[in-house]
Amino acid sequence: AVTCRGFQTAGQSGEQELESLVLKLSVLKDFLSSIEKKALKALQEMSSAAPAAPTQPLSRKAKSIPVQTFEVKLDVTLGDLTKIGKSQKYTLSVDVEGGKLVVLKKQKDSQEDWNTFTHDKIRQLIKSQRVQNKLGIVFEK
Repeated sequence: AVTCRGFQTAGQSGEQELESLVLKLSVLKDFLSSIEKKALKALQEMSSAAPAAPTQPLSRKAKSIPVQTFEVKLDVTLGDLTKIGKSQKYTLSVDVEGGKLVVLKKQKDSQEDWNTFTHDKIRQLIKSQRVQNKLGIVFEK
């Protein structure tokens, strides 16, 4: 009977600890919510209080990033990096400010085949550690 009481006491103690943790998490959640509301309010005040006049001189001073074009060899690979087919020459056009990457292939009959990818469709850029000038790009399906 003694071990049974000891077990019940331990069970009650565990329940009390659990209730205490739940209470602490609830207080923490309320505290974080309060901080979030204060931060959002401060951001709104800052954006509404910011004068409109200084933005024009800043935009004149800020240099725009020109569209960059690169001649590249394109290797198409499977997910496990198994190469498919031969390397083909393409032109990459990168518009950083517009958030676009255009992949252009000139066909033999002077036609152009191109694909445009927006920044949100590019999942990952992978810099090769073995080949210094090799970059992998993983696109969203």
